[in-house]
Amino acid sequence: MRERLWRHWPEYLMEAAGLGLFMIVAAACASILEHPASPVRQALSNPLLRRALMGLAMGATSIALVYSPMGARSGAHLNPATTLTFYRLGRVHGVDAAAYVAAQCAGGMSGIAIAALLLSPWIAAPSVHYVATLPGPWGASAALGAEVAITFLLMSVVLHVSNHARWSRYTGLCAGALVCAYITFEAPVSGMSLNPARSLGPAMLTHEFDTLWIYGAGPLIGMLLAAEAFVRGPGAHAVRCAKLHHHTAARCIFHCRFGAHQS
Repeated sequence: MRERLWRHWPEYLMEAAGLGLFMIVAAACASILEHPASPVRQALSNPLLRRALMGLAMGATSIALVYSPMGARSGAHLNPATTLTFYRLGRVHGVDAAAYVAAQCAGGMSGIAIAALLLSPWIAAPSVHYVATLPGPWGASAALGAEVAITFLLMSVVLHVSNHARWSRYTGLCAGALVCAYITFEAPVSGMSLNPARSLGPAMLTHEFDTLWIYGAGPLIGMLLAAEAFVRGPGAHAVRCAKLHHHTAARCIFHCRFGAHQS
């Protein structure tokens, strides 16, 4: 175990840094688009339009992280639910899975803490609220159901596209497009988390822990259900790797069926 941790610590650090960057960008974009003193917010009164712009920004950020040298090497999970789903599918070693989850949580908390320092006091305004994910007016049950649904669809797309010989290189683009659509249309229902570590960071600052379970259980249930559906269809053997982008010379630390650059 110790040897594996020592050999793979760069990938763990990349996962933390990736989600940290995502949180900083999210907080910055939310401050620009939603703070009442922002000229952008004053110019754009339509909340759907503001969410669409937020979706474009975060979808583009997700795509950039997947295809960056950092994401190409770590696999760009950036999400404990994603890592644990690939562990369920037999593509991630248990030690790496635990280390990835710890790194992702650390990255989410560190990223929003840095954003809080850089963007104070705007980030604390009620309209920005540290980009915390909270249930919408339909309540916790609707938020949970929405999180299960959007993560089920996301992981289903990732599994089918990433394991298709012709389309695999477009996995990051598909994931980013879904992030964009979810923020635009689904965010009013659940806050659009998809990611337990993404929700944990803001909760540590707002101390709103009573609904945090939704953003732990929902994404994990949704992605595991997608994995189960894939296993009953193409089969677990059809999952070639845990990376979202494998068209790279970067080493792969997973149980990879591509056979190259493994470590």
